[in-house]
Amino acid sequence: MPATVVVGTQWGDEGKGKLTDLLSREMDMVVRYQGGHNAGHRIVVEGEAFALQLVPSGVLYPHITPVIGNGVVVDPSVLLTELDTLSSKGVDVSRLVVSGNAHLIMPYHQEIDRLTERFLGKNALGTTKRGIGPAYADKSSRVGLRVQDLLDPKIFREKLEVVLHEKNLLLNKIYNRPALSAKDIADKYLDELAPRVAPMIGDTVNIIHTALADGKRILLEGAQATFLDLDHGTYPFVTSSNPVAGGACTGSGLGPRDLTGIVGIAKAYITRVGAGPFPTELDGDMAELLVERGHEYGTNTGRRRRVGWFDAVMARQAARLNSLTEIALTKMDVLDTLDEIKVCVAYEADGVRYDFPPYHQSILHKVTPIYETLPGWKTDITASTKYSDLPVNAQKYVKFLEETTGVTISVVGVGPGREQFVKPS
Repeated sequence: MPATVVVGTQWGDEGKGKLTDLLSREMDMVVRYQGGHNAGHRIVVEGEAFALQLVPSGVLYPHITPVIGNGVVVDPSVLLTELDTLSSKGVDVSRLVVSGNAHLIMPYHQEIDRLTERFLGKNALGTTKRGIGPAYADKSSRVGLRVQDLLDPKIFREKLEVVLHEKNLLLNKIYNRPALSAKDIADKYLDELAPRVAPMIGDTVNIIHTALADGKRILLEGAQATFLDLDHGTYPFVTSSNPVAGGACTGSGLGPRDLTGIVGIAKAYITRVGAGPFPTELDGDMAELLVERGHEYGTNTGRRRRVGWFDAVMARQAARLNSLTEIALTKMDVLDTLDEIKVCVAYEADGVRYDFPPYHQSILHKVTPIYETLPGWKTDITASTKYSDLPVNAQKYVKFLEETTGVTISVVGVGPGREQFVKPS
């Protein structure tokens, strides 16, 4: 039976949470496969907004089993706070399962993240300073603590003593910061957090494969997006894991043949948070208009997003990297007031045309976008309930994006609400 991946095709904030929520009504299980609480998914249900960080978006449906997979890094304090907030809004969170193989974010990860960004100064990467990168670094260095370690206090304390000895040397000698107490950390994690997290911990690989064998439908949800991928993104301005569709396998325990659909999410324009190249970036009045109409501020951080025209060069690359079977286009309504809309169809640098992003960062940083200009529709589309309700020029815009990316657009978002979407025939 099918396992479907939802993946961002740009630099994140494309609306993955809303689409996951939409698709979840037809699923039985939603699995978060990478990232940490540096990603925020905002879903509006009957006028009420839910801002999710770690909990899979499908949690809002009572029939869904939400799973946090092994590829995620988990701050248990943040997880419990999020669960408490959802519970206070009447959401049943008792079905959540957390992989025992997921790695823990520890206090020293957050401290090192903050200090590293500060010392980098103008070369800072723009991280959320929540310990995500250092936690993944420890995972790769094989000194990380995992969620399952919360179930064995002796092992937890032994591992913590070893790694904290190294971290305290770093904090003391490099950053001139006081040492952290292993006892204080262990007491908080084992006495305060572990009793509440323990009932959620499970063998998620077995749970997921058993569900597949039983004919259940599974949706895999990533955080961030293709061009924040550690390997395929605009390095070093990337995240510390693999949001691309291939990461859904390593982050969940599914095999490649288990994936039957890969839905790419793309905004009708494009945004980015933090530093890094952005070929179609806008400034001035047009940028302000898109930011304000699109409410382009981070769900978790509140940071203003950079905005630009749709970039088909990136979209084609995302289609290749993820084997996209379809695209869900979001936030079309943000463009409602524009007289004309530009789409980047290629790049140019030193007299060379690029239909896909150049691999060398020095070239990418100096490319000039080649645009096609399309007429706007100058009509409010937020009340549209079927594709034929869209103005002709809006339909032409969708068709042009299909043609220039080579991927079918299966869903068009026309507003922030749960039901504000139309499906092209």
